[in-house]
Amino acid sequence: MKIKNIVYALLILAFIGFIGYRIKSNSAKSDGAKGKDEKNKPTTVTGIVVRAATFDNNLSLSGSIEANEQIEIHSEVSGIVEGIYFTEGSMVQKGQVLFKVNDIELRAQLQQAVTKEGLAAENARRAKLLLEKEAISQEEYDISRADYKSTQAQTQLIKAQISKTAVKAPFSGKIGLRSISPGTYITPAVVVSKLVNTGKLKITFSIPEKYAAEVKSGSVIDFAVSGSTKVYNAKIYAIEPEIEVATRTLQVRAIADNIDGKLFPGTFADVKLPLDIIKDAIVIPSEAIIPVQNGKKVFISNMGKAKEVMVEATTRTDSSILILSGLKVGDTLITGGVMSLKNEAPIKVKVK
Repeated sequence: MKIKNIVYALLILAFIGFIGYRIKSNSAKSDGAKGKDEKNKPTTVTGIVVRAATFDNNLSLSGSIEANEQIEIHSEVSGIVEGIYFTEGSMVQKGQVLFKVNDIELRAQLQQAVTKEGLAAENARRAKLLLEKEAISQEEYDISRADYKSTQAQTQLIKAQISKTAVKAPFSGKIGLRSISPGTYITPAVVVSKLVNTGKLKITFSIPEKYAAEVKSGSVIDFAVSGSTKVYNAKIYAIEPEIEVATRTLQVRAIADNIDGKLFPGTFADVKLPLDIIKDAIVIPSEAIIPVQNGKKVFISNMGKAKEVMVEATTRTDSSILILSGLKVGDTLITGGVMSLKNEAPIKVKVK
């Protein structure tokens, strides 16, 4: 009887274990199938259909604004400043006397030189008469003649120095703050003020070497400055003849009118340089581009899967980028959710 009970108990335990094994096995199969289904479930992404469009190829650059003409005012002679004839921050005209250095000593030297020149001229005249009468040699006449030329040159030198005591504006423009006062002893090393011509301004900027062939003298550029919404125009008038080796850029200079006087030398300019207008261009949103080690790539939809495509891109704007190769019209380009995609991953595209 006891043996019979033991046998029944073992059979019951075996039956319960079999049932538990089948339940566990079925659960594992169900989880595996579910995981497989989850793995094969397509990722929902957004995209666009690539279309051709006309692209105004504008290159955005940084430039600097410079005065058309700008110099530091110095005196060419040393002496006491006897008069200042300009107002700080005012406009001056070309040839206007800015300040005067005392020239009393130079005028005294000029009087002495003029007297010596007159005496030397008379000696040379007499020597010529004597030479004609063969009373003196040709050598003696040449010496008197040379003495006259020397005193004449000395007179001209002193006159030139006197003319330098009146410092004049070499061009019209606005003069800055002065660093001297009447009575100051001045030397050529002293900077008196700065003279700037701001009627026209130069805009200097550099472009990458790959665009060098597309820049032409006479082209019109647009530029803006910080703190202003106004867009100004300038015309390219000079291009460097060579690429700068260190930066691989080409320096370009344009000139603009400053009629309203609101542009100042030394400020930065946001330059837009128009390049060739491209028809039937492929332009895509910047967020679709993924930088990689060998260049740039995008994902397109190919038979329900993400396909990785390497592209060659060039000009970039605030929101888009021009594609030269790798994409064609009609491709479905993935624009949203690209960072988490892998090649051949199943996807479901919502086309915008």
